[in-house]
Amino acid sequence: MYLNVIQLAESFGIEEGVVEGWVRNEGLPGIEDRGRLLFDRAQVVAWAAERGLAARAGFLAPVRSASSPGRRIDTFLRTGGIWRDVPAAETIPILERVVAALPGATPEVRRILAQRLHAPGGITWAPVGGGLALPHLRAHVALGRDSGLIAILLLRDPLPLTEAPADGVPVTRLLFFIAPSPRAHLEMLAQLSTALARGPLRELVLKAAPDAEITSALTPAEPQDADTTKKET
Repeated sequence: MYLNVIQLAESFGIEEGVVEGWVRNEGLPGIEDRGRLLFDRAQVVAWAAERGLAARAGFLAPVRSASSPGRRIDTFLRTGGIWRDVPAAETIPILERVVAALPGATPEVRRILAQRLHAPGGITWAPVGGGLALPHLRAHVALGRDSGLIAILLLRDPLPLTEAPADGVPVTRLLFFIAPSPRAHLEMLAQLSTALARGPLRELVLKAAPDAEITSALTPAEPQDADTTKKET
């Protein structure tokens, strides 16, 4: 199986220019075909393993059982944490600390993600109204099934945005997330949006409730045992 530069960059969660740099400077094996670079999947996997790179997602992901469960969304929050009384001016430095704790990623990948935080347009702030926003990296990444996080930032003062929120309410609550893959990104965005629209999460975040209460709002309900719920007749 051969991959192109775009597919390889997605699998490592990096920019396409980094892949081209690896070819020139790091010995990444590739072939040129009609003006484009192609990479043998097996050769890339071996090359990456020698360097400890996180090539476990996207087109380089090992085949997994379709029934294998993923991490729960509350687990992602426990990884990223809840950050309180954050000055708006310290938002990016806090997000850098969040990215530095990203599980399942190599130092090189964490460094690239931190660079994206500072790049012009590197973050989509995504205000959702009522003072809340769902910021995320504009370029989706493919990190591996067990990687990813959610971090909630409770800001001390409003976040200055280039464009004001549609409802005019200043943003002071951020639910920043990094998903394991582009597909998981869409799923996590949908889960967070639904949780804010239904249930207690929105109110809990706005009033800066205790960590345990906020986390419980993202914790799926455990299925009950039919024997314990059966009504006596």
